[in-house]
Amino acid sequence: MFSRTLVSSAALALLLAACTTPASRQSTAPAPVEINLVALNDFHGNLEPTRYTYTPPGGKEPVTIQAGGIDLIGGAMQAFRQEDKDTLLVAAGDLIGASPALSGLFADEPTLAAMDRIGLAASSLGNHEFDPGKKELLRQQHGGCDSPRPEKACRYDQRFKGAGYTYLAANVTDTETGKTLVPAWRVVDVKGVKVGLVGAVLKGVPSVVTSSGVRGLAFGDEADAINAQLPAMRAAGAQVFIVLIHEGGHTGEPFDKVYCDGLEGPIVGIVKRLDPAIRLVISGHSHKGYLCKVDGRVVTQGDAYGHLLSRIKMKVDPVSGTVEDIDVRNVVMAPGAFTPDAQLTAWLKDVRARSQAVLDKEVARIAAPLVTRKQNDAGQSVLGGVVADAALAAARGQGAQVGFVNPGGMRNDLQSGDGGAVTFGQAQAVSPFNNTLVVMDLTGAQLRTLLEQQWDRKEGSTTLGASRNLAYQWDSTRPKGSRIVPGSLKVDGKAVEDKRTYRVVANNFLAEGGDGFPMFAQGTNRKDTGIADLDALIAFLKQHPETGAAGVAAQSPITKLR
Repeated sequence: MFSRTLVSSAALALLLAACTTPASRQSTAPAPVEINLVALNDFHGNLEPTRYTYTPPGGKEPVTIQAGGIDLIGGAMQAFRQEDKDTLLVAAGDLIGASPALSGLFADEPTLAAMDRIGLAASSLGNHEFDPGKKELLRQQHGGCDSPRPEKACRYDQRFKGAGYTYLAANVTDTETGKTLVPAWRVVDVKGVKVGLVGAVLKGVPSVVTSSGVRGLAFGDEADAINAQLPAMRAAGAQVFIVLIHEGGHTGEPFDKVYCDGLEGPIVGIVKRLDPAIRLVISGHSHKGYLCKVDGRVVTQGDAYGHLLSRIKMKVDPVSGTVEDIDVRNVVMAPGAFTPDAQLTAWLKDVRARSQAVLDKEVARIAAPLVTRKQNDAGQSVLGGVVADAALAAARGQGAQVGFVNPGGMRNDLQSGDGGAVTFGQAQAVSPFNNTLVVMDLTGAQLRTLLEQQWDRKEGSTTLGASRNLAYQWDSTRPKGSRIVPGSLKVDGKAVEDKRTYRVVANNFLAEGGDGFPMFAQGTNRKDTGIADLDALIAFLKQHPETGAAGVAAQSPITKLR
């Protein structure tokens, strides 16, 4: 009897265990952890709001507003952290460089301080972080006043301590040491989940930065470098892997469309080659807003200049690290959308006061409130003609006959105030790179090849702005390498002769073959004039108050046939 009772009890216990185990497991399984991130990219020292044109959600027509500003962004971060105090702020490079004078006057130290104030954890390097060279990049990370720009460094803070956030780049190697220039990755604990952040920058940095900016550095394949970091990151406890990369793409879909599927550009090929464990890629560089999917991974970008913040919500299994879901939104930093951070507003007022005398100094008067970079069908803009004409005028004494500027060499449209007054700050916003003008000789044949290089590239085109004394027609239906219509290329109204020598002027970035124009690097009898492109622009505006007037320089002598 006792034996039967024992067996029956055991059987009953097994039966109960079989019945209750699933429910028991379900009740004890840890709930997914919600990890909230905010991402920005390509801030470029824009501490104040700038013009942003977009079509609001549900709208039919585009609107133009003054979006961004560090105090509004700070207010947004306060609001986000009220929802979740563990919200992680990350970035995808170009936070500094090509900055307005408010930041650029002080070697971008105000922007580095501002990023600390809003709690930035990490950012990939961007190409513009390399503009002043390796030494200055490392100073901006680690602090100190030993700078190749002594007239700017530590003028904002004599005890400059460097950026409080970590720059990351897995694919940038110091050729002297053989080690990465900055850390490749870092691991952050968010609600008990180890989140691994790995950074990279476009491998083509040497083509978009002056040679002095990348001297002593090697840039490797982005995907290979990122994938190679995962074993070490896992050894450090990382469960979730997020890529911060300064490379991007573009899509015709709205900036706020969730999971767009039309992303194109270099970022797509990189994402497709990433380790399967990587589910989220935060990108930059192309100054576009998108929330796309590529091979099942989420790829985001938040336009530029602080116009958008990307909000990202990840649901993660805290045991396995499996990413169960990713929700994304791009939020416009529109006036009134958030209450500005009062402390940042006061801080920004102080930065303005310290730079106001320089920024507000009137340097010229022009005939229009706005001279734009908007390109016509032939790829020419009014501002491009003005800047190229300014370079030519400044270098006439060096024998220059034709002037050029790359589209990226004009950072902003030229704006003026009351009565057409242009301040130093407004002029500097157009040409913030501290480039100098270089003159060189090209033969007529080389000049023609140079112009053909505008279209001889893997994707799209990059059309040079040219001085108004250069004329030609081009035909998009002709094959690459021969799109200039025969007989149309002229300088000062005279047909260009292949064997004749022409003296051209361009900024030092272009002169080194930047932006995919290697013909510039073949120029002979080269001379750096030492004239800053900004100084040339200001001098030209002073001499040409008619700049921007209706009908004045509006029609470019460069035209597209079809």
